[in-house]
Amino acid sequence: MCGIVGYVGDKQAEQVVIDGLRRLEYRGYDSAGVALVVDGQIAYDKKAGKLSNLEGALASSPLAASTTGIGHTRWATHGAPTDNNAHPHLGATGRVALVHNGIIENYAQIRSKLEAAGLEMRSETDTEVAAQLLEVELLACNDLTHAMQATCRQLQGAFTLVAVDSKDPSRVVAARRNSPLVVGLGEGENFLGSDVAAFIEHTREALELGQDQVVTITREGVAVSDFDGAPAEGKHYHVDWDLSAAEKDGYDWFMRKEIFEQPRAIADALLGRHDTSGALQLDEVRISDEELRSIDKIIIVACGTAFYAGLVAKYAIEHWARIPCEVELSHEFRYRDPILTRNTLVVAVSQSGETADTLMALRHARAQGSKVLAICNTNGSTIPREADAVIYTHAGPEIGVASTKGFLTQLIASYLLGLYLAELRGMKYGEEVAAIVRELADAPGHVQRLLDNADEIYDLAGRLADAKSVLFLGRHVGFPVALEGALKLKELAYIHAEGFAAGELKHGPIALIEEGLPVFCVIPPAGRDQLRDKMVSAIQEIRARGARTIVLAEDGDEEVTAFADEVIRLPRVSTLLQPLVSTVPLQLFACELATKMGHDVDQPRNLAKSVTVE
Repeated sequence: MCGIVGYVGDKQAEQVVIDGLRRLEYRGYDSAGVALVVDGQIAYDKKAGKLSNLEGALASSPLAASTTGIGHTRWATHGAPTDNNAHPHLGATGRVALVHNGIIENYAQIRSKLEAAGLEMRSETDTEVAAQLLEVELLACNDLTHAMQATCRQLQGAFTLVAVDSKDPSRVVAARRNSPLVVGLGEGENFLGSDVAAFIEHTREALELGQDQVVTITREGVAVSDFDGAPAEGKHYHVDWDLSAAEKDGYDWFMRKEIFEQPRAIADALLGRHDTSGALQLDEVRISDEELRSIDKIIIVACGTAFYAGLVAKYAIEHWARIPCEVELSHEFRYRDPILTRNTLVVAVSQSGETADTLMALRHARAQGSKVLAICNTNGSTIPREADAVIYTHAGPEIGVASTKGFLTQLIASYLLGLYLAELRGMKYGEEVAAIVRELADAPGHVQRLLDNADEIYDLAGRLADAKSVLFLGRHVGFPVALEGALKLKELAYIHAEGFAAGELKHGPIALIEEGLPVFCVIPPAGRDQLRDKMVSAIQEIRARGARTIVLAEDGDEEVTAFADEVIRLPRVSTLLQPLVSTVPLQLFACELATKMGHDVDQPRNLAKSVTVE
């Protein structure tokens, strides 16, 4: 989710690049750096922390003037957010400078190959591997464009690469695969950016690049090719957004943008999850396989949306790994004197990695001798640093206060943890794990289909804009989805909303049902323990009492039309994975309803993004 800027023209590149990075800092603020081509050399500086740290360094030690440059603001993935791991990264001789957004899946294999050839890596990043490889290819052909093509043919994963050659100040070369990159078309100058916000101050003419393309920009023009060197074309378009909208990629809210980023976020969360032998791997594990095999209880601690992700995780982990699993609100955990042993694994889930209650729970667990694994989106934050193992969700920055892509990627991480433990403990064969991972890999496409039909949800929100209360019902993993759907409405629309386990209706909540009350009902897939049929019975009970039923049901379930006032169709997936798709319409609904009500969706009242006090 990093921000990238490239420039070649007649202006001072440093200023153009820094201005672009400032508008892209929402994409990452773990570090920032800039590289310029100056008199046959690369002049560069990079600093950990926010862009202001880099600006301060450049103010005290300015770089030489240059009209060709690249810049980067980082959302850390591989390697902690340090000066050394910040971009740009240079090749061994310093001829090439490169910045990168994405995850290179096969970096370990390439790194081993380069080190065997005598090259020394100076950082913990996958990016430096690409920089070193690019320079090797450049020294062989002496043409940066051809070197970039050759480099890309060897890389796997998701990447935008932008590079300069100290011996050729006339051009900046970039490439993209499964990662955003757009070209800004100027007069006597051209630009590169992760999105149009990078250059909208200078031009509104842009070129959208296709998949697996390399682009070379010079003052005179732009040339596009595929990775094999064959000529290609981008798609020209005019940007008619204002600067604020450009930062949001044209969306009205960061939250809505983040909802629509979820296919990409899920795909990124799944990248790099296999080692060279094909076995599942996590990001940072400082717990031995022997210790993990001895785990006899898992306790998941989290707050808010992350807590609901933990509830889904319980179903998956217990089903696949056959380890007893509890889910606790972090702020209640240490005050009830929980039973913790050396054979207890505590899983701390936090988008920010700074949630104070969850951090305190982690510290309590470690003080009792238990191991802690963190599921987190923010590399280098406190919770991952203090944990014994980490699964990073790689969702990129989440600016909207109400979590969306954070939730779905926490689900992905939870599924990966369950499968990892199942494989490690011999509860599932590698082929069984691979089959589930393949189904997870289909999730981005399923989510995209739901997003393509968002207008149906927006229309529903418009028709329910005067609702004073909304209920959500679910069974099995649909119950946490119901809780999350209700939470989104509370956060954004400020109306009464409750999520219930459908089986609890007759034990009290059915008293809330009145004529016209909207009730979202998450129907489980058919075929598991009569879950679907029991849910159908609950729906009939509330409809008989006047509820307006909005039913989320999988494709092909035609029976639901008989008892549904509205039907939202979901792609067919296995039961445990259904939250990946059933959550999305509820996110869209909450966002649109709040918009219709005139609320600030990104900054709802009384709330903040990261709760750093207990």
